[in-house]
Amino acid sequence: MVAVAIGLLIVVAMLALFVNMSRSNRELSKANIQIENGRFAIQLIKEDVVHAGFWGAHVPDFDDVTFETTPTQPPIAIPDPCLAFNAANWTPAHKNNLLGISVQSNDSVPGTCGPLIVDRKANTDILVVRHAETCVAGQPLTNDTSTNCPNTAGEIYIQSSLCSTEPKNAYVLDTGGHTLTAMNCTTPAPRRKFISNIYYIRNYAAIVGDGIPTLMRASFGATGHQVAVPLIEGIEDFRIELGIDDKSKTGANANFTLPIEWLYPDPDRRDKLTPTNRGDGIPDRTMRCTAATPCTAEDLANAVLVKVYVLARNLGFTPGHVDSKTYSLGGSAVGPFGDQYQRHVFSSAIRITNVSARREMP
Repeated sequence: MVAVAIGLLIVVAMLALFVNMSRSNRELSKANIQIENGRFAIQLIKEDVVHAGFWGAHVPDFDDVTFETTPTQPPIAIPDPCLAFNAANWTPAHKNNLLGISVQSNDSVPGTCGPLIVDRKANTDILVVRHAETCVAGQPLTNDTSTNCPNTAGEIYIQSSLCSTEPKNAYVLDTGGHTLTAMNCTTPAPRRKFISNIYYIRNYAAIVGDGIPTLMRASFGATGHQVAVPLIEGIEDFRIELGIDDKSKTGANANFTLPIEWLYPDPDRRDKLTPTNRGDGIPDRTMRCTAATPCTAEDLANAVLVKVYVLARNLGFTPGHVDSKTYSLGGSAVGPFGDQYQRHVFSSAIRITNVSARREMP
């Protein structure tokens, strides 16, 4: 009897050890997935944002320090990112708005995106990133000479003039009519595909009501943005803050309605200065675009930094755990949720190099 009792105690102890180890392994697995998903979400968005504002050889004239006269290409309104492509919608002004505002965000569905951004999780932000493809259409990829960069009929491409006899900063953003030329003024200038991605959080993963928030992305296709695809599960909140560069080194306000103004008009000294009425590539303030504090077209044109905050949640709950934390997502706070899911905030400050770098001067 003593031996049986001792044996039962040993079995119970081993069973308890096995249960505890299994529980620990499950929690460790959930934590690892959460960390992987959070980091992947940040990295994926970062890889897109770093290309924002890249238009090949084209620089919008309001951001071109070599442009001597009054700019004709500054954005005059925040563009509808989901406006269907056609001649009536995509006017020259709309195209200037698209190229002049490479990043935009909001806490509500923008423009005509309602049918596209469905089942969005309430109180989460939307991020739009625009740029040109990094490879030249029809030419070999940089690291793979056996494969060419896609050159698909019906897609939208941007072509910039490199010829000295053609208008400065001239470009074509269309499915055809790419007649601008290279520096030799004879051969066609390179073309690059127009890229536009919209990121948002959907309130389910695979099945409506499954309760797993998921990071989504809708990418631009031939005539407009296509149906959004799920990217990463467990991303519960998404907030964007923009670093706005709207002052020069002299402290003067940026002003796109006038030609470039230099502190010293002597051309020999321009390599040591920045314009007095343009930004200098350094954020002067940070703001989150919301319905209560909306960003203007000028704010977005001056965005040189994107701060991304994501709140990642375990895919499964933890028995006995109660989430009583408050999570800081920049200037916003969420929680406590009071449920049994564990969460963690991931963040990154991403420089919009193609906008900020061309404003910098020694």
